[in-house]
Amino acid sequence: MAKALLGYVGGSDPRLLAEMRRLQQRVQDLESEIVRIQTENDALNAAAAQQGESLLDRIDLDVPQAEPALT
Repeated sequence: MAKALLGYVGGSDPRLLAEMRRLQQRVQDLESEIVRIQTENDALNAAAAQQGESLLDRIDLDVPQAEPALT
C-alpha cells in the first residue's frame, strides 16, 4: 500500500512527464508565434502610417454618401 501511495503522490509517471514536455513545447511555440505576429503587425502599422491615411479613411471615400430622405 505504501508503494502505491508513493507512486501516486510523489512518483514520476513517464506519461505525465511526456505530456508536461509536450505542453511546455506547445507554450514555447505559441509564444514564438505571438512574437512573429506582433512583429508583422508592427511592420504593417508602420507601412500604413507612412501612407498618411488609415484604411478606414480610404474605405469611407469609396462609399457613396446617402442622400437625405424626402419628407
